[in-house]
Amino acid sequence: MFRTSDIVLIAVMVSAAALTFKTKREAEEQLAAVHKIQAQIRYEEDTIDLLKADWSLLTQPSRLQKLAEIYKSQLELEPVSARQIIGLDDLPAKPLTIEDLSSERLGGMADSSSKEPMGNDPVVTGGIVQ
Repeated sequence: MFRTSDIVLIAVMVSAAALTFKTKREAEEQLAAVHKIQAQIRYEEDTIDLLKADWSLLTQPSRLQKLAEIYKSQLELEPVSARQIIGLDDLPAKPLTIEDLSSERLGGMADSSSKEPMGNDPVVTGGIVQ
């Protein structure tokens, strides 16, 4: 009834059908994974847009001005005067001394008895007035 060639051809057809089904199923799984990743990307983009909107609301100058006025006593905020704002070229250069060079070479371990205490810089730089 059936010849050997018929049985071999039927086996090949069943194998081909099984391989086709397996390939289709794997492709559908990959497509589902791609859709899931695309949904996550859309969610993250929406979150970024929302955070940008929140940031722009939080950094509005009028809102910051109101907060500065409310918490002025607690934060001890002072308005910036025009003389406090200078360019980098306007800053005087600090002269180097032997002590400074030896302190740098020794990693800050040199004797610092000849230096003035911190915070008493005799050069006026136009920085924040205390």
